[in-house]
Amino acid sequence: MTLPPLGKADFFALSEFRYQMRRFERFSETAVQAEGITPLQYLLMLHIKGFPGREWATIGELAEKLQAQQHGVVALVSRCEAAGLVQRRDSVEDRRRVEVHLLPAGETILTRLADVHRAELVALQGKFTVPVLLPSGDHHE
Repeated sequence: MTLPPLGKADFFALSEFRYQMRRFERFSETAVQAEGITPLQYLLMLHIKGFPGREWATIGELAEKLQAQQHGVVALVSRCEAAGLVQRRDSVEDRRRVEVHLLPAGETILTRLADVHRAELVALQGKFTVPVLLPSGDHHE
């Protein structure tokens, strides 16, 4: 199946989506840095807290969530550990597995930042939507 060429409205929709994504990212970067951490440290803690079914995640799971290489995530976890935000623990179930847990200081910062991000997302409702690229024949110039 050959897709029809993109029309002006499609490019506008894609442009607007990327603009709104970048605006949110910039907002997030500023909020996170005001807490004294980096955007990646925030995302690491968010993915630990948000991991389904448990209160910890493995390095491999965090690498997937962050779309990063495992060795980079190991270094990030080490920096977060040094800052007192997270802690590595050997798994009781599988000695080969290392679990990364949030510490109280990390939980406090994460909760404050999540509240701020939620408020911003509420403010963006109706402005930040995934673009619908029109099928053939529906292009508007």
